[in-house]
Amino acid sequence: MADGPNERELKREAASFAAESGSDGSVAREEGAPPKIGAEPPLPGGAAGWDARGTATEAVRPDAASGGPSETGAPAEGGTRAFRSGFVAIIGRPNVGKSTLLNAFLGAKVAIVSPKPQTTRNRIRGVLTEDRGQIIFIDTPGIHRPRTELGRRMVDYAYGTLREVDAVLVVMDASAGIRPEDREIVARLPRERERVYLLINKVDLVRKAALLPLLEEARTLYPFREFIPVSAVTGENLRSVLDVLFRDLPEGPAFYPPDVRSDHPETFVAQEIIREKILHLTEEEVPHSVAVVVEGWEEKPAIIVVRATIVVERASQKGILIGKGGRMLKEIGRLAREELEAIFGARFYLELWVKVREDWRNRPGLLHHLGYRREP
Repeated sequence: MADGPNERELKREAASFAAESGSDGSVAREEGAPPKIGAEPPLPGGAAGWDARGTATEAVRPDAASGGPSETGAPAEGGTRAFRSGFVAIIGRPNVGKSTLLNAFLGAKVAIVSPKPQTTRNRIRGVLTEDRGQIIFIDTPGIHRPRTELGRRMVDYAYGTLREVDAVLVVMDASAGIRPEDREIVARLPRERERVYLLINKVDLVRKAALLPLLEEARTLYPFREFIPVSAVTGENLRSVLDVLFRDLPEGPAFYPPDVRSDHPETFVAQEIIREKILHLTEEEVPHSVAVVVEGWEEKPAIIVVRATIVVERASQKGILIGKGGRMLKEIGRLAREELEAIFGARFYLELWVKVREDWRNRPGLLHHLGYRREP
């Protein structure tokens, strides 16, 4: 059967990208020193458990009626607690702290974070397993009004996730109030969903007296099952969120082994870590114009060799990323290598190339090759 126009374009773009050598790019090679003692080893089965950033502190959610703690599920027959499991989406507009919340729930870094909007571009899965059950959190891209095909796909990823989960955590920013974008997101939620919860994040940045008007306004938007003020930074009320989820999720099996934190492959972890360093080191349009794809991952007896391509839209952006004498690219490689060594407990050698692909965020073939596939 002949390829349709979309399939032909995908193949042509991908072949063009893969066939080119590094002649139009610049390379920075970063060979690492031995990792620090105490670095976490990789998780079994190829799943990458990112390095821990500290567990969330416990807090009891104030119950509107009694002031008491939330329930955590009724015991099953015979007096033993039922094992509950399910998939939980984390959604909201950009920069409300969704990825920071995911990392805080797990007590480990599974999603990159930065103060820049649209840091998360893919759905990021994080797995939390306790004696009482297993929650698979799905962090989604920030929902915004897209200007590019990449942006449209990111928004589709977020809304598409709602069809596949057992519960939804809608996240808003207490320090910014309820914005029109928040209202638009809530307006698209099906009213018949049973398990939709509102988390008002960043309460550490506002006075407690300012929360009550926010909660009252939120009650007019949607029949949320719970309204929980939280802080991903201090851990306030995060344990209460878990209690509520383990109370309400259905009884079911564990979907992952108990020691798995994320099911993303090593190559995905590497490209996200590299992109995170670019986000932290660059400004203006550069962070949004960058994509990273790992072209090679080779495990040798004493070292892991990673070859990655950084894609930008303009030659000027390429110059910024390389820097004078290649210093910027080397710094990106150094920081990424150090974190990868801490995650995997192995020495790394990074080879980074920079290539220009004009307007790649609007080219379906390149988006497909870079991993940003269209929602089915």
